[in-house]
Amino acid sequence: EVQLQASGGGLVQPGGSLRLSCAASGFTFDDYAIGWFRQAPGKEREGVSCIDNSGRVTYYADSVKGRFTISRDNAKNTVYLQMNSLNSEDTAIYFCAAALGARVIVTPSRCYGMDYWGKGTLVTVSS
Repeated sequence: EVQLQASGGGLVQPGGSLRLSCAASGFTFDDYAIGWFRQAPGKEREGVSCIDNSGRVTYYADSVKGRFTISRDNAKNTVYLQMNSLNSEDTAIYFCAAALGARVIVTPSRCYGMDYWGKGTLVTVSS
């Protein structure tokens, strides 16, 4: 069974940092692309960042470029999202998702086709 568990959320002041983790199990991690998505109250879900199965291609939403960094540690079956310079617009529930590399599109400008979704972790940026 494919399982994805996001963690690391919490309350942080504007300008602060958090690192989210997505722990995966139930599939061959090295074969899957992983993405981070978020949904704020009253808004549609949006893609934040994705990394392909090779780890060589990444996607970032324009709103987070230069502030967020995605990485993967295949030995730990974990993907991370380092979030710096957080602001109130980053407040949302953050989800991680996965798909086989052959079934997902990950380019610098697109992240589309995730099949498996985990439960989210809440990030609240407030003073």
